[in-house]
Amino acid sequence: MRILIIEDEKLARQKLEEMLKRLLPDAEVVGRLESVKGSIQWLTTNPHPNLAFVDIQLSDNHSFEIFKKFPVEFPVIFTTAFDKYLLDSFEYNSVDYLLKPVTEAKLKRAIEKVKRLEHHFVGNAQKLMSLTTASTSLHRIIAKKGTEFITLEVSDIAYFYTEHKVVFVRDKEGRRFIVNENLSELESKLDKQAFFRINRKYISSLAAIERFKPENGKIKISLDPVMNEDIYVSKETAPEFRKWIGVN
Repeated sequence: MRILIIEDEKLARQKLEEMLKRLLPDAEVVGRLESVKGSIQWLTTNPHPNLAFVDIQLSDNHSFEIFKKFPVEFPVIFTTAFDKYLLDSFEYNSVDYLLKPVTEAKLKRAIEKVKRLEHHFVGNAQKLMSLTTASTSLHRIIAKKGTEFITLEVSDIAYFYTEHKVVFVRDKEGRRFIVNENLSELESKLDKQAFFRINRKYISSLAAIERFKPENGKIKISLDPVMNEDIYVSKETAPEFRKWIGVN
């Protein structure tokens, strides 16, 4: 396994390498970087690693800036002293999020998670990342709960919705997970016969619409599992909704 370490604290980097040698004796650390600028330069001129350990707060900026400018195709384990970046880390191939100080037990669990995911997707980490963005057929998605990845079949999905700029998916059992893509991206990939963009906040499956009724030109929707807010199809979209659901 080829490992890249992006960490500007020398002692933290040394400790991480020592633990990696014990846990992954056959692994090779192919790069030791300390800044956003240096990391971008390295990634543009070297083969991709199999795994990267990345500190979030580097000397010249947040490491998220690396991946904004250089989208990666390998799994990333973020390390930081703060938990406030957890949701942001989901946007950048995050497999795990380790709070400092990183202990050997935490590191071991994170590595085991990477191995499990690679095994689940036939040893190909790229498949894991491509499923996060899905394909046009979109038979399943990768969602997240905490720092764990969850595989969801599209047939088990009730609806997608946004809350505080985060996209969630709720399955038919009522469980809620985070999704990396925005609603517009999801809408373009979902089966138009099975899913409908109710409004700017919701995409619902046909099976999740428990009942609906007209209200002043709009259509009020009741979803199952229940959401504790009123959900409406706009006047402009109402005719399209009626056609989709099979009502004149």
